[in-house]
Amino acid sequence: MAADSAPEAAAERVWRNLRALVLERNERRKETAEALGMSFFRIKALRRIAAKPSRLSELATELASDRPYLTLVVDDLVKRGLAERHPHPTDRRCKIVSATPAGHAVADRANAILGSPPPALLALPPADLAALDRITAVLTTDG
Repeated sequence: MAADSAPEAAAERVWRNLRALVLERNERRKETAEALGMSFFRIKALRRIAAKPSRLSELATELASDRPYLTLVVDDLVKRGLAERHPHPTDRRCKIVSATPAGHAVADRANAILGSPPPALLALPPADLAALDRITAVLTTDG
């Protein structure tokens, strides 16, 4: 292996390991969907709504979804008592979707499951965890 390709090979190896850690070994979407009894897309929509009430069109853009499908998802969340629609304060043509108290509780539960670190990460020695924390902070900083 050439010396100039060693950093690229190491980066590929690190990326492969990070993907395996997050997406294969500790994939929380299925666990969250099973715990909450709904599709992960519904959970994702509810988490966005709980974080910030939105117009349906804004929500569709944020979730990269088409409006007809998102309308069905929001209808289901409303039926479950997790979301509600309110008239927009300045635009009578649209509604604002917001989470109910029950919706906030479900979103909080989803966030707790999704935010739970895997056992392998919790088992790292403090120095390794601190190094990984520093490195991931650099990798996730915009700019």
